[in-house]
Amino acid sequence: MSAHVPDQEVTRHPSDTEGTEGTERHDPRPLAALDPHGLLVLSHTLFTCAEQSEIVRLAMRHVSALGPYLAEAGYLATGDGLSRVPGHDTEAPTVDDARVEELGEADGAVSLPEQSWSWAFGLRGAGVLLGYIVVSSHSGPDEQGRFLLSTLVRLTSAAMSLAASRAAHRDNAGELRRIGTERDTALRQLDATRSELHLQETVHEALARVAARGGGEDAITQVLYELTGLSALIEDRFGNLRSWAGPDRPDPYPVRSSTYQEGMLRQVAREAGPVRVKDRLIALARPGGDLLGVLALEDPDATADEYTMFALDHAQRTLAQELMHLRALTEVELRLRRQLIDDLLEGTDETSAYARAEAVGHDLQRTQYVVVVHWPGNAPDDTFIRAVEHTTATMATRPLITRRGDRVVLLTEARPDDDAMHASLAHELGTPDGAIGVSTRCDSPGGVPRCYQEALRALEVRQNSRQHSGTTFFDELGLYRILGPGNDRRELEGFVREWLGRLIDYDAGHGTELVETLSRYFDCGGNYDDAAAALTVHRSTLRYRLQRIREISDRDLADVDTRLNLQVATRVWKIILGGRR
Repeated sequence: MSAHVPDQEVTRHPSDTEGTEGTERHDPRPLAALDPHGLLVLSHTLFTCAEQSEIVRLAMRHVSALGPYLAEAGYLATGDGLSRVPGHDTEAPTVDDARVEELGEADGAVSLPEQSWSWAFGLRGAGVLLGYIVVSSHSGPDEQGRFLLSTLVRLTSAAMSLAASRAAHRDNAGELRRIGTERDTALRQLDATRSELHLQETVHEALARVAARGGGEDAITQVLYELTGLSALIEDRFGNLRSWAGPDRPDPYPVRSSTYQEGMLRQVAREAGPVRVKDRLIALARPGGDLLGVLALEDPDATADEYTMFALDHAQRTLAQELMHLRALTEVELRLRRQLIDDLLEGTDETSAYARAEAVGHDLQRTQYVVVVHWPGNAPDDTFIRAVEHTTATMATRPLITRRGDRVVLLTEARPDDDAMHASLAHELGTPDGAIGVSTRCDSPGGVPRCYQEALRALEVRQNSRQHSGTTFFDELGLYRILGPGNDRRELEGFVREWLGRLIDYDAGHGTELVETLSRYFDCGGNYDDAAAALTVHRSTLRYRLQRIREISDRDLADVDTRLNLQVATRVWKIILGGRR
C-alpha cells in the first residue's frame, strides 16, 4: 500500500518561515515532529481509534505537522460514492467533491484557488478504496515531504482497515452470539416440539386402538382417563350419563334443569374447542353441527394443560365418529324394522318375514299382538312416534313400530297392560285424550293383517264410545267384533236404513239429533238421568226426543227385539258408517 506524491519544486509554507526578531515561530504540529519518528507517535493514536471517520479527521489534523501542507478535505467511500468527513474546520478553499469523484478511485491532482499544488491521496486497504485526504500547498513536496505524506497515508489506510476489521469482528461476534442464542432457542423449541409430538402420538395411537377395536363409549372414557389422569364422562344432549371412567362418580347422578343444560350447551358451542364450565372441561361431539353427545373431564383443581386439552379434543373427535356410526346403524335398523312391519301389515311371504325379523332382532316365532295408537292433535312429524318408542322402551322385548297417517302401529310380543301404556303415553304427550286398540294374539306372520284390522276396530270402538280415551282390546268387544270392515258394507247400510232411515232423514231435514239421542240413550242402558247428562240436555227434553223417535220411526222402544235391533243399528251407524246414512 503506497501513496504517490508527485515530484515538484519544494517551497516553504508561510507558516514555516521565521518570525520577526523577538517573535517565537508558531509550530502547528500537534503530536508528531517534523521527522519519521514523530509519525510513530501518531500511529499509536491512529490505531487506537475505532471509527474510520475519526481516523481521517486525526490524520487531517496532523498533515500540517509534516510540512507546509494543509488538509483541505477528507472523504469516506460508501456504497453510494464518496462522503465528506465532517468536523474539519480548515478555512482553505472549498474542494470540488465532483472532481474527487471523477478520479475513479485513483490518486490525482485537484484544482484549488490560491494553491499551486493540491493532491487527493487515496486511502486503500486490501485493494479497496476506503477514502481520500485532499492536501494542498503553495508548492509541491520535496523528497522528505513525499516520504512523510506517503507514510501518513499508509498509516491512515492501515488504521482504517484495522478499524473496519475490528468492526467486522464485532459484528461477526455479535452475529455469532445471536446465532448461538437462536440455536439454543431452536433446540429448546425442538425438544418441546419433539416432546409434544410424542405426547400427541401417544394420544393418536391410544384412540386409534379404540376405534379399530370398536370399543365404544366406555373404551373412549377409559382411555381418556388413562391419558389425562382426570375422570372422564359422556352424557347425552339432555345431561343423562352414558359412560364414566375414573374415581368419584356421583351416585345418584345429578339431574340438571333443561334451561341450564341448553344454556351450557350454547355456551360451549360458541367456542371452537374444549371449554371450562365450573369444574369441568367440556367438548361437544357434533359432526356436521348436529349435537350427538357431550364429552367432559372432571378438573376441580384446574390442573389441565395443553396436552390434556389436546387429548380431550381428539377424544371428542373419536366419540363423534363413534356416535355417527351408531346413528347410521340405528337409522338403517330402524328403516329395516319399519319396512318389515309395513310389509307384515299388508301381508308378505312368511319365510322371508322370519329371516328379515331375525336380522333385525325380532322373533316372529313367538306370539305377536298388533297395537294401534292414536292421539288427536299430534303434529305430523316424528315427535309422536318417538314418544311411543320411548314409552315402549321398558317392554321386555323391543316392538316393531311404524306410522300410518296420524296413527302409530306396533307389533309386539307383550300384550299391553290395561292402562299402563295409556298412562305412560298420556304423561309423555302431556294429555290423556288418546286411544289405543289391541288385537287378539297372532301366531304367524300371515295373521298380522287380520290382527291389524282387529286393532283398528278396537280403536274405533273406543273413540266412538262415551269414554273415548283409554285402551280397548278386540277380544273384549263382544257384539262389536262382528260389526267391522269384514262385513258386507251394503248389507250393513241396508240394515241401518231399515231401522233408522226415517230418523236419519228427519235429522237431515230438520237439523235435529234424534239418532245420536237414541244412541246415547242405549249407551246409558236406558237410564234417563245418565243419558240426559251425556247429551247435556234436561230430563224433560230427553223424554220429548224419545217420544218424537217413537212417532217418527213407528217403533216400540219397549219391545225387547226392537230395542236390540235399534241398538245394533245405532252402533253400526256410529262405529262402521261414521254417523252417516
